[in-house]
Amino acid sequence: MKEFVEYIVKNLVDNPDKVKINEVGGTHTLIIELSVEKSDIGKIIGKKGKTINAIRTLLMSVASRNGIRVNLEILEENVPVSPVAKSD
Repeated sequence: MKEFVEYIVKNLVDNPDKVKINEVGGTHTLIIELSVEKSDIGKIIGKKGKTINAIRTLLMSVASRNGIRVNLEILEENVPVSPVAKSD
């Protein structure tokens, strides 16, 4: 799973060498933590969260074939970033 996410993300960002991915999980659930350069976060999230939601959909499809659940989180300085943030 880690390699799958890494391949997709590194092809989307301007700084692929700054991409860091960490897998945390148990027997049936896997959490993938993604960290990218601050300037690349917008490219990963996309307009209205469309890009990150597409990545998550692909990831869930691959995970379901293997019988596990997966959650992809974007980290910014060790703080999760909401994929769809509303501004007032």
